[in-house]
Amino acid sequence: MTIPIGSGHGLTNLEGHTDFDIVWPWNQPGGLRRGSTAVLRVKNEAPGLRFVLPPLLRACDHVLLVDNGSDDGTGEEALRVAAEHGLSEKFTLEEYPFQVARAGAEHLAVNERSVHSLAYFYNWCFSHVRTRYSWKWDGDMVLTTEGEVSMSDLSWQVGMAEAVIRFPRHGLYIESDRKAYLDLGLRNIEEWGFPMSPDYVYTKAPEWEIRTTPDRIEMFALPQGLCVELKWLDGDEFAHWTNPESFATSIRNRRKRREWLVWNALHDGEVPEGVVGIESPDGVHVVDHVTHTWLPRAPRPFVVDDPDHAKLHLRA
Repeated sequence: MTIPIGSGHGLTNLEGHTDFDIVWPWNQPGGLRRGSTAVLRVKNEAPGLRFVLPPLLRACDHVLLVDNGSDDGTGEEALRVAAEHGLSEKFTLEEYPFQVARAGAEHLAVNERSVHSLAYFYNWCFSHVRTRYSWKWDGDMVLTTEGEVSMSDLSWQVGMAEAVIRFPRHGLYIESDRKAYLDLGLRNIEEWGFPMSPDYVYTKAPEWEIRTTPDRIEMFALPQGLCVELKWLDGDEFAHWTNPESFATSIRNRRKRREWLVWNALHDGEVPEGVVGIESPDGVHVVDHVTHTWLPRAPRPFVVDDPDHAKLHLRA
């Protein structure tokens, strides 16, 4: 009989780093309190944190950022942004000093109980949550004005709920402070909100980690236009993958194939169908323009065809 990974007191790692053994949060003294915590696992995400953190800190009861060996001042920038907005009491910074396997073949070759495993890393991060609900959030995901309101409303509603929430997001490819490209030609709505219990822990999947869920669970999907995912065209968007070329051959990488297509097309000076070029007014950063003005005013719903042959139709 297989023992569920979330049962028992916690997990030890193969390398014997006892300071980084995992104690499941529901076993911590006092248990879990009502509310929600956003958990960000990041490496070298400093440039986007001034956009990511303020609305997230306002929308959630707490934000936990785990820095995995950044060399661009990510941790310091996160602390600065939280303090600048008067929200330091809602923010916690942790550090995870081990190199984590990249998604794909590198991840597949690492034992699930190693400190270098994506699954172990994620379980360690979420073991620091002290609320009954959690948001799996990325260091490049920015809430729109509507998204902040929706997430804030949900943060108190899901505090006692057994429900999984799917959160849509659109890739925003940033060329400069005033120019970006928004991909509305991809339907990307993943599971980002989870209760904190032994039923929802991370385990190993072929290309990446996956969060376990019960066979029968309430699941809710939020509408489009609530979140964008920042992709800096002058950066290395696929550094956390072993081999980005594998996107073309894996049936499980449809989303990454679309991102690879858009990324390379924009670098070649082409704008794929389903991608919208947006320029912000003078003095307004394009990320703020898209999240506070452009997306909130865009007609609903966004209607797109198949992501591999996307055509954009905006209808009132």
